[in-house]
Amino acid sequence: MAGDARRALLERLIDHAPMFPPASLPPEEAEAEDRRFRNGPFGWLVNRFVVPASKLGDVGNVSAPLSVVLDEAPASWPAEAQVEAVEASDTVLLSPFRAEVERFLEVGANADLEPLRAAGWHAKIRCGGASVPSIQELAGFVSRCRELSLPFKATAGLHHPLRTDGQHGFLNLAAAAVFGDEEEALADDDPAAFALDDDVFHWRGRSAGAEEVARVRRELFVAFGSCSAQEPADELIALGFLAG
Repeated sequence: MAGDARRALLERLIDHAPMFPPASLPPEEAEAEDRRFRNGPFGWLVNRFVVPASKLGDVGNVSAPLSVVLDEAPASWPAEAQVEAVEASDTVLLSPFRAEVERFLEVGANADLEPLRAAGWHAKIRCGGASVPSIQELAGFVSRCRELSLPFKATAGLHHPLRTDGQHGFLNLAAAAVFGDEEEALADDDPAAFALDDDVFHWRGRSAGAEEVARVRRELFVAFGSCSAQEPADELIALGFLAG
């Protein structure tokens, strides 16, 4: 919605991945959960349905656009599939795909990002799991993506809008992308420091309107992957950023 900062920040922010841990739903249940959420009042929060390439043959009733995680080279694509993006940690798997499909290469927080920009790929950063980047490492990653004009998505560990119990928050990441001062934004766990309404996104006395937020979403922090869409929505409601 034009001029709506709330929409600019949150619309299509979540790449829904219910087949992945910790939800790990079987394909049929994952499809049903995705349909349920998309058909609800906050369906506009979700963008792509994330599916591993090894499970493409088990996904038959998803009308949403797909992002395919290349855990193996797919033998074929379902004829009706709307594959908009592919994700991999292996350049060999990613290299055959052309620019018509968005290509995300998963990298470490301290990786050299220049080759991604040269290849026309986007970056993917893992924020949880076996190895969690520190605030300083994640801040450095965001800063380098900004300097290179390199879009990125995040995945894993972003279970809460704001930093909680040592876990990174997806609104912290958004604030780091929109306002800079990445370390301070990523470390901030005070709900009172953040505000979001139809007009502006606020953090620590700074504000950005819909046009600026939309630009950052388009050019820098494009999405985050989550096995649940409902939990982020519920927490945004609890913070007062969405009307329940």
